[in-house]
Amino acid sequence: MHDLINDAIVNIKNYERIGKSECTVRPKSKLLIEILKVFQKGGYIGEFEVSDDGRGGSIKIKLMKQINDCGIIKPRNAIKKDEFQQWEQQFLPARDFGTLIISTPKGVMTHKEAKEKDLGGRLLAYVY
Repeated sequence: MHDLINDAIVNIKNYERIGKSECTVRPKSKLLIEILKVFQKGGYIGEFEVSDDGRGGSIKIKLMKQINDCGIIKPRNAIKKDEFQQWEQQFLPARDFGTLIISTPKGVMTHKEAKEKDLGGRLLAYVY
């Protein structure tokens, strides 16, 4: 395990594909929790519960079978506020379908929210 975010997102995607209703991800991180909040706000996952067991913690996630594909974007490219169109074409299958997740100075948010707030940042992940 070298990339916690990648391991967690691949784990979620695999559990979705085999039809499970919940998934446990270990270890937890603050960035992963913020990404999961964006997934939840978009309706891709249900509630999640963070627990700290003294060994890195874990996150139990309720799956809603709404994810077709998701993944991380490596390297985490810097993106300007007017470059979203190019990255949408590269990672999302169709216009206005799916979400890019971006880390901005104002926190982790979707590319649509970043457009509205006129912010740039670093690409983290995609989901559709």
